[in-house]
Parts: sequence; C-alpha cells; structure tokens
Amino acid sequence: MPLKSISPQAARELVDRGAVLVDIRAADEHARERIAQARHVPMERLRSGGRALDGASAVIFHCRSGNRTRMNAQALDACAACDAYVLEGGLDAWKKAGLPVVADASQPLELQRQVQITAGSLIVLGAVLGATVSPWFHALSGFVGTGLVFAGASGFCGLARVLTRMPWNRRALAG
Repeated sequence: MPLKSISPQAARELVDRGAVLVDIRAADEHARERIAQARHVPMERLRSGGRALDGASAVIFHCRSGNRTRMNAQALDACAACDAYVLEGGLDAWKKAGLPVVADASQPLELQRQVQITAGSLIVLGAVLGATVSPWFHALSGFVGTGLVFAGASGFCGLARVLTRMPWNRRALAG
C-alpha cells in the first residue's frame, strides 16, 4: 500500500496519539534542525534494515521538503508493518505551520550546502581570475564543473569527502 500524505497539523495530532515520526535525512541535516519528537533513522539505514519500525501503530516519514520521502516511498512503505504516511512538505511545512523545531546553529551547515558553497565559490573565483589575471584560471572553473557532473552521474563526490575531513565537520561527527 503506498504512503498516504498527511498535513503537518494532522501529523502532530497523530504523533500525540502515539505515532512514530521518522526523520530520514542524513545525520548532519538532523543535527542542525529537527522536530523534537522525531526519531532519526537515515534513509540508508532504513533501506538496509528491512522492517526497522515494527511495533509502531503508525509511522510518519519526513525529510526537509518531502521530495526525498516521496522518491523513496516504496522502500519506506516496506519498513512499516502499519499505516505509513509522508509528511506533506516535510520539515519546511512543519515550520511554516508554526509547529516547534529544535535548531542548533552551532552545528555545521549540511554537507550538501557546504559542497554547493565551495564549488560555487571556486567556479566564480576561476572565472574572475581567468578574466583579470590569466585565462589559465578558467581551468579551475572547468575542473570544478567537471567534478560536479561526475558527482551527479556517479554518486561519488570527492569534494564532499574532503569537506567531511575539515575540522568543523570532524567535531560535529565526533559529538
């Protein structure tokens, strides 16, 4: 049976009656901002764990916007032996509805955002230096762009691997 969609207000009522709210986002995303009642079970663990949520009366899955949850609906439905829902609009809709979240600004930005900021900055730097200093700096923009295409096609992002080793991310992972 496919996941049913549920509004943030209806989800809150269901959680108050004992439903399990499951945050499927990565650990870095969950650490920075989350719904207090949500159990953090990343999508990767749900995929490998089979029916990891047995015993729940109802399960509501969420991510940041709802897109990841909908894309993984079939796998998520297989994890629940009860009524299963997707939170419409995810965490963003929960916040927009005025429902409480726990935010920890001391946590680093999500890794995906760090990659976007770093790659974008390197591309702009290469373009500016290529226009003002030497055309050879355009190679930097090309290299980073090629890396992004490779990451999208293969699922492997070398820049993300490098960023996870940065001191601010190592402290966050250790904590």
